[in-house]
Amino acid sequence: MQLRYNFRVEPTPSQQQLLARAFGCARVVFNDGLRARQAAREAGLPYIPDGELSKQVITCAKGTPERAWLSEVSAVVLQQALADLNVAYRNFFAAISGRRKGRKVAPPRFRSRKDNRQAIRFTANARFRVLDNGRLRLPKIGDLRVRWSRELPAPPSSATIIRDAAGRYFASFVVRASDAPLPLVEPRVDIDLGLTHFAVLSDGTKVAAPRFLRQAARRLRTLQKALSRKAKGSNRRRKAVVAVARAHARVADTRRDFHHKLSTTIVRDNQAVYVEDLAVAGLARTRLAKSAHDAGWARFTAMLEYKAARHGRAFAQVDRWFPSTRRCSACGAVGEKLPLNVRSWTCPCGVVHDRDVNAARNVLAAGRADNSNDRGARVRPAPVSAARREAVTHPDAARATRSVEGIPVL
Repeated sequence: MQLRYNFRVEPTPSQQQLLARAFGCARVVFNDGLRARQAAREAGLPYIPDGELSKQVITCAKGTPERAWLSEVSAVVLQQALADLNVAYRNFFAAISGRRKGRKVAPPRFRSRKDNRQAIRFTANARFRVLDNGRLRLPKIGDLRVRWSRELPAPPSSATIIRDAAGRYFASFVVRASDAPLPLVEPRVDIDLGLTHFAVLSDGTKVAAPRFLRQAARRLRTLQKALSRKAKGSNRRRKAVVAVARAHARVADTRRDFHHKLSTTIVRDNQAVYVEDLAVAGLARTRLAKSAHDAGWARFTAMLEYKAARHGRAFAQVDRWFPSTRRCSACGAVGEKLPLNVRSWTCPCGVVHDRDVNAARNVLAAGRADNSNDRGARVRPAPVSAARREAVTHPDAARATRSVEGIPVL
């Protein structure tokens, strides 16, 4: 399994200038490659292959007076910037053709020097290495001081230097590691994620929602007001921008630390972990958007998934349409939908349920259920066309004028 380890880096003022030059050269190569492909498309020419594009915007560009300064940085940095452009194009083509699952991917955009995040990547061809004194040696930049919080389990295959909006520098190493599975344990747990409580476990444990963004709202409001009073283009405005970015970075770091600690504890103490699949994108369009983003369910679920795979634990997600809240965990009866202000309800069988605990127990039972046939294939009901009253289309909206994938025009 490939893992990524991030560490703080403390470059000297001269090294910061060299890093800024490398960031700028990588950004220029990326934009030149994107511009060349867009110009070829507008002119009706075929798609420029990767090798030809590299020769055009890097090798030949270094011989021109306008791009001669590209030779001042490592060639690997420029090649990796172009590789990022190629990956962005492949993801875009896969999305529009249907080969890529999930949300649609937009075409590549031009990078700006005002972007919040600047990054360059060094691979093994760049011959970067970690010295015995703990410093990171990078070609044409020098030896960077790294704040090592732990040792790398294996030699890194690549190193990415990142500068965030708060002006902090990080070194991100990609390492291939194979961890030994944790000892077998009996408990199996389901997690019901929510806003009142961040997580409710099937054993009745409730984890309070920290609400990091809500707690820092007053300080963020003060810093944002101070930023709005600064004149555009002034030095004080640049300092105010950094102050706001540092406040947001502190909130993000605190949330990430909370997610890591909670996910590690759950994976270590349970043999199987089941989570209900939530429609976070749908909640982001409601009045609960700020609270949903503050909770960070998607990142927490991703941590549970990769930590379970890393330590030999079972992980599964239950379908988001499963009626976990209104199904009785004792008799299995499914009741009517419950509003959010109803935190407990009584089943006709006489059992009084806590809303979150009952949902966690139902998801645990659904995760344990065997939903595969003897061939190992997933068993699902056949798709059924939705009734017209269930469609989300506005009744006055224009109807389609062509068929899609064999569906006739209305």
